[in-house]
This record gives sequence, structure tokens and C-alpha cells, in this order.
Amino acid sequence: MSTLFFSKSINASHGESLGVDDNNETSENLFAQPGWQVALWAIIYSSIVIVSVVGNVTVIWIILAHKRMRTVTNYFIVNLAFSDVFMAIFNTIFNFIYASHNVWYFDKGFCRFHNFFPVTAMFVSIYTMTAVAADRYMAIIHPFKLRLSAVNTKIIIGIIWLVAFGLAFPQYFYADIIDGKGRKICLVDWPEENGAKHQLVYHITVIVLIYLLPLLLMFVTYTIIGITLWGNRVPGEESNISNYHHQIKVKKKIVKTMIMVVVVFAISWLPFHLYFILGQFREDIYKQKYIQQVYLAIFLLAMSSAMFNPIIYCCLNDTFRSGFKVAFQWCPCINVTEEDKLKLSHPTMTLPKVHRNPRNNSISSEGKHISCTEKISLTFTSSLP
Repeated sequence: MSTLFFSKSINASHGESLGVDDNNETSENLFAQPGWQVALWAIIYSSIVIVSVVGNVTVIWIILAHKRMRTVTNYFIVNLAFSDVFMAIFNTIFNFIYASHNVWYFDKGFCRFHNFFPVTAMFVSIYTMTAVAADRYMAIIHPFKLRLSAVNTKIIIGIIWLVAFGLAFPQYFYADIIDGKGRKICLVDWPEENGAKHQLVYHITVIVLIYLLPLLLMFVTYTIIGITLWGNRVPGEESNISNYHHQIKVKKKIVKTMIMVVVVFAISWLPFHLYFILGQFREDIYKQKYIQQVYLAIFLLAMSSAMFNPIIYCCLNDTFRSGFKVAFQWCPCINVTEEDKLKLSHPTMTLPKVHRNPRNNSISSEGKHISCTEKISLTFTSSLP
């Protein structure tokens, strides 16, 4: 998202407060901050950007560099990580520069991109999460139905990006730079005839499509998944008790991880959406000097969602945690074991309880004798990290 996310939000809505009147004429910049204040915000925002980029690039490396990690769910996580990296680089940094003094230092082309990309990135992020929820739903509720292939997964990801581009195009098309009194303002200048109405309709549509609707879909989906998993009614697993319990445990972990990602996303972006909804009915709030600090705090919280995702993966998923340890093994405080490396290179394996027969050096499983060389046939491969 961005300062420029909703057409005249931070530019005309917030832009009015920062020196743009109804006639598109600039006035004195009332929101120029002192150097120490900008430096303090810069340190905080820089920390968010560094953690977001390093964390998400590491997630991408963990998945793409290890064949064992290339599952359908993880392909979607790669797409989510790419979106978060782009958001941190192209959104957080440049919006902070712009919001610090409300001066646009770049050209019109980048102004258009800057208005276009935030809608695209957020749409991609939340609908990638929705795709993960749908994938988990099919895997858990309908395990006997055909799963998505790698090719189909990439097609879905491509469709998500294309739809996101289409939804964000009005922001790109109407973006413009207003000059006045030595400074430039980048805004989305809707057509004058019914411009306010078009702006309101677009804002409401975007909020519904990239926040309310996908969150509702994920709430329903994960509720059904939770009732099924924690009610121990997963179909198709009862034939082998040990594998059944292992599958339940693994599926619970990935579902918990993705639910946490969704919850953090919803909480992080809620104040941002409320801020702009309130501005549609109380535009005078954008004329208050304190609103700049309020906005910087709200925007910081929204951008932090990209930072939290890798932390959630590391804390709640054993395989990702091992991946982070391997990636940062150069740190003196990180201790990488052979088990950590095996988790990334070999599928998770569980064996039924076996008993060795000392007479013929064979092992038995549930009353059946097999040779040691046949032991591998008892392994169970999980499709989840």
C-alpha cells in the first residue's frame, strides 16, 4: 500500500491537508518536520524495510533452493514473499520520503507507478493467502480429489497478478503531478465531473475486494478446516494410525501458521482502511497538523505485515526454522545440526513401530516380517513442510 493508495487520500484527501486546495493550487507546506523527527522515523522505517527484505528473500531461497520445499502451498508463499519484498522496496521507502514533507521528488512516470503498485501488491498478497486457504481446504476436506499441479499453481498466480493490474489501472491512469510554489505533489486526479463520486465508489470497491471479501472467505474456510482437524475427522487417513496422527499434527501446524499470517495482515491493515474511510466523511481531519504523525504510525503498522510473515514462518514451522538457521549459519550464535540440513533436503519420514528379530536379523511391523533393505518401504512422505 502507499501514501497514494486511495486516489486523493494522502494526496488530495490528505493532500488537501498538506497544501493542495480544491483548485489544485499549492500553499505553504505546513507539514515539514524537523530534522530529528525525520531521522527518528527514518530509523524505524529502515528497520522495517531491512527485516522485511532480508526475511522474505530468505523465505524465497529456502523454498526455491530446496526441491523438498517446492509444494503447492510453498509456491503461493513464494508469491506472497515476492509481493512483500516489492512492497517494502517500492512502497515503504518512497512513501516515507513523500510523507515526511509532502514533497514529490520524482517524475510523473514514477508517480503513476507509485499509485499503481500499492493496489497491485495488496491484492496479490491477500489473494495469495486466499489461494493458500483454498489449497488447504481441498487437501484436508477433499483429500481424494485431484490436487493442483505446479503448472496450474503458476497459472493461478499469474491470474492473481493480472486481475491485480486491472484493479489498480485507474490509479495509474489518473495519476498526475501538481506543481506549485517550488514543490510537487503526486496525486490521483479523478475527472472533475462526478469525480468525488467516482473516487468514493472506487475506494469502497477496492476495500471490499482487497480486504473484506477475502478475509470473509478465509474466515469461513479456516473455520471449516479447524472444525475438521481439531475434531479429528479428517477423511482418508484412518488406515494407518501412526501416519494418521502424524498427518493431523503436520496439517495443524501449517494451518496455524497461515491463520496467524492472515490475522496479522488483517490487524496491520485495519487502521489504514479505517483512516481513509473516516476521511471520506470527515475530510477536515486531514487538515489537522497532528494527522501527519498519525498517518506515519498507521502506515508503519500496515507495512510491518511484510516483516512479520517470515518471523511467523520461523517461529511456527520447524522446517522453515531449520532453513533460517542454515541461511544464517555464518552467525556465531546460530548452531546448525545435520537434522536441520536433512529437513530441507529429505521429505519428512515416519516409521511404524518395528521390532527386530535377533534370529534372522529382520524387522517386523504389525506382525509382518521384512528385511532391513525393505525398511524404506515403510516410510511415509508428507507433502507439507
